[in-house]
Amino acid sequence: MSTDQKTVVISGTSRGIGQTTALRFMQEGWRVITCARGPLPEELSRAANWAHHFQLDLTGREAVDGFLREVKGILDGAPLHALVNNAGVSPKTPFKERLGILNGSIDGWRDVFELNLFAPLRLARGFAGDLARSKGAIVNITSIAGHYVHPFAGSAYSTSKAALSGLTREMAAEMAQLGIRVNAVAPGEIQTEMISPDYEALIPRIPLDRMGKPEDVAAAVFRLCTDEFNYVTGTEIFVTGGQHLY
Repeated sequence: MSTDQKTVVISGTSRGIGQTTALRFMQEGWRVITCARGPLPEELSRAANWAHHFQLDLTGREAVDGFLREVKGILDGAPLHALVNNAGVSPKTPFKERLGILNGSIDGWRDVFELNLFAPLRLARGFAGDLARSKGAIVNITSIAGHYVHPFAGSAYSTSKAALSGLTREMAAEMAQLGIRVNAVAPGEIQTEMISPDYEALIPRIPLDRMGKPEDVAAAVFRLCTDEFNYVTGTEIFVTGGQHLY
């Protein structure tokens, strides 16, 4: 690794937005350290800049603490330049419904908040010193569902993403004293393997009249971590094709 090479940690990279975001950083020459519940495709695990991938579930303090120890060992005192909190979950009940106010268990809500809110908080706190060394950046992946009632997302997921938007604001205010910038990217309807055919019904609500691509989200995340945006903090960028306007 070149001494000038930057390093990013990204969670939730086994597929979709997280994997595409990791690829964007890798293509830009960054060293990429990732984690996800699932493995990487074999061709990606051999990529030169994809330095390390940890297959683990960030739900719970012990898992996060273990991941922090592993990454800090890899960094070995070197700075971390960016943290992208992408890992998230939107579970279904045994009746195949999204977890809501009146269905499913309250323990299910706790599990959603553990991964969607507390894992980003723990990772940001744990990597604060490493990010401060580089005056680095954090990007939290929120959602359009955190800002209005979404027909498919479910209340537990939507509420956790609204909380993550609020956490982004508070992180930005507190971590500015360390020189760390904190922003969020809120995707709308993005065409990934997780999207069901039902989502096609939402396209008429999107001014650009199409779903987005994972690359659209990855581009916004990457730019927020570069020096071009070094005076931007506490901002949430909507990558929604204008859907959030209505």
